[in-house]
Amino acid sequence: MDYGTAGTALATGLLFGFVLEQAGFGSPCKLTAQFRLTDWSVFKVMFTAIIVAAIGILLLQVDNTFGSQGFYVAEMFLWGTVLGGVLIGAGFAIGGYCPGTSVVGLGSGRIDGLVFMLGMVIGIWAFAGVYDSSLIQSVLTSAQAPARTVPELLGVSPWLVVVAMILLAIGGFFAGRALERRSHGVYSAEDITEGRDPGESDELGRDLGREASASRQNETT
Repeated sequence: MDYGTAGTALATGLLFGFVLEQAGFGSPCKLTAQFRLTDWSVFKVMFTAIIVAAIGILLLQVDNTFGSQGFYVAEMFLWGTVLGGVLIGAGFAIGGYCPGTSVVGLGSGRIDGLVFMLGMVIGIWAFAGVYDSSLIQSVLTSAQAPARTVPELLGVSPWLVVVAMILLAIGGFFAGRALERRSHGVYSAEDITEGRDPGESDELGRDLGREASASRQNETT
């Protein structure tokens, strides 16, 4: 075993989990709020990570830094991809977790994180049991895409696709901000730990301020 690599992976995973928890992503409130279009934190974080990774991969490919075998893109089968996306999206919306955040939720003591992880493991085990069946294979290997990447499919430069992603991210950020303001803002760490909706603390503060102002006016009169 390469203990240096294993140690680096463990340290990176712990740091990643710590950051997710500090950002509130260990709570299912964040992910379900994204599906309700009231808190766009997940979109902002994930889209930023995708763009940074895409730019980094393209830069590393300039001088063939990866080497001939260093970067592999799997073949894409349409129906298998669509079905998998629908199932994992339903899991996100219902459970409020993705595989990574469920581990973070469990680490912070959330029982629903444990339940989600157990369901995920059972689902993987069940799928592995039927993976070789003719039905599953016919779905997973049907409608193969003619290309493995979007630039190859469209016949354009990869940088053009990155620019399109950046423009889409900017549009999403503005749209998300507008929708967040309409729904009283994003979940803060205090909102999650105290079990309240975003904006309730501001409303409570305004109510207390009005009460204090009224009390001072009564005293003066």
